Amino acid sequence: QVQLEESGGGLVQTGGSLSLSCSTSGGAISVYGTGWFRQAPGKSREFVGAIRWSGSGRTYYADSAKGRFTISRANAQNTVILRMNSLKPEDTGVYFCAARVSDCIGYGCYDEEDDYSYWGQGTQVNVAS
Repeated sequence: QVQLEESGGGLVQTGGSLSLSCSTSGGAISVYGTGWFRQAPGKSREFVGAIRWSGSGRTYYADSAKGRFTISRANAQNTVILRMNSLKPEDTGVYFCAARVSDCIGYGCYDEEDDYSYWGQGTQVNVAS
């Protein structure tokens, strides 16, 4: 069993920045990647970005996140950070992190909910206009 916990959500003004953290635990199962998704009110959950844990730690981003969001690993590599800059009201939603338990290379391995086996509970991000 892999446990994930998101933190860092809150209220920010348009144009502001926010960093979300996803801590991962559960030693018996290897994690090969972490994805970030978000769900706006009344909408389905959508892919934001992801990082592959092995190799060079390649990252993948949805078009909505490119150039504004950055994903990285920290704290002995068990924490994944989603740094969000130039935030817009449409970035408002609940942000979830999720764990991949098999290795894969390529955007198509990370952009769907079915690519992940474990999920956190989510953290709320509100961007005020």
